[in-house]
Amino acid sequence: MTDLSNTQFFRVKPEAEVPVKKVLDVVYHAMAEKGYNPVNQIVGYIMSGDPTYITSHNGARSMIMKVERDELVEELLKEYIRNESWKA
Repeated sequence: MTDLSNTQFFRVKPEAEVPVKKVLDVVYHAMAEKGYNPVNQIVGYIMSGDPTYITSHNGARSMIMKVERDELVEELLKEYIRNESWKA
């Protein structure tokens, strides 16, 4: 029989954090595969916070919901600045 007089410990391994760039890549390609305009859909999600803008195909919706929307904007802006050769 189990000793119920002691507290039991339960440990869960934290999920590995996926870089924001990778999340955007997965989401973009999942949207394109399903025939959606990825840019319009991602903008809709960022502006509204409504996850139904993102397809659940390839786990895209659950992935993007693990990232704060301001982090998505920050990553997109960083890449834009980097590609335009601005100093950041």
